[in-house]
Amino acid sequence: MNFIRQYYFDFGVMSDNLSDLMAGFWITIKLSIFGGVLSLIWGLALAVIRQLPGRATAPLRWLSIGYIDAFRGIPLLIVLLLVSGGLSSLSSPIGGDVIPDFIGKPTWLGETSPFWYGVISLTITYGAYMAEVYRAGIEAVPNGQMEAARSIGMSHGQAMRFVIVPQAVRKVIPPLLNDFIALMKDTSLVSILGLADVVYVGRQIQSDIFNGSGLVAGAILFLIVTIPLARLVDYLIAREQRRTKRSGESNDSDQLEETQPAGGLPPNSGDLS
Repeated sequence: MNFIRQYYFDFGVMSDNLSDLMAGFWITIKLSIFGGVLSLIWGLALAVIRQLPGRATAPLRWLSIGYIDAFRGIPLLIVLLLVSGGLSSLSSPIGGDVIPDFIGKPTWLGETSPFWYGVISLTITYGAYMAEVYRAGIEAVPNGQMEAARSIGMSHGQAMRFVIVPQAVRKVIPPLLNDFIALMKDTSLVSILGLADVVYVGRQIQSDIFNGSGLVAGAILFLIVTIPLARLVDYLIAREQRRTKRSGESNDSDQLEETQPAGGLPPNSGDLS
């Protein structure tokens, strides 16, 4: 027990390295924000492409389905290695300088190349997951909504933009938040590229002084963010269930009122006099 306390919960080690851990966690937060926002946008684009109607757009639908299936099945770690290795090689003489350095070795907004490799990999992978969430929301919108929009002269694109997608997004906010929580945890994989996030800093502390308290401190920082997000998801799900229940009760009451005849007698009841 004493070993566990000293190795994992040495608060002196945590306080001595707190500034480095917080700097690393700030990188984790930025990775989560950039990767999360871009994944939401990319996932919505994939979901909309998958819903395109007509034979002419079938190749686009097949590409979207293939992409989603592929990147939901490939581990993020492999995507990270492929993206970082591929982009850096294509912008070097070894790869024939196919792409310019500002793309192959990005340092946009003052961030390092490993940071952007991580953002790109998170977007590629989690865009596929979020596309399936969006698709579930789009298919949950009644078909009559699309038919009504088309009947008043909207094109398919306009109906999706102004009628279907806004309703779908409201339905899938809780599962999208769940995916964001998973994305935030998976940012820890970017540390293999040498990015000094909170996991990288914790590992450095562990290797320098043979103590895991830095990693435990990193885990605590993750929990400080993810637990409130998880409770927010629970709240949103419970609110949606209450709203659905109220709507169902209202519809049941309307149906009873429609079947109840004037005077309160059952339908088709004869005159007992």
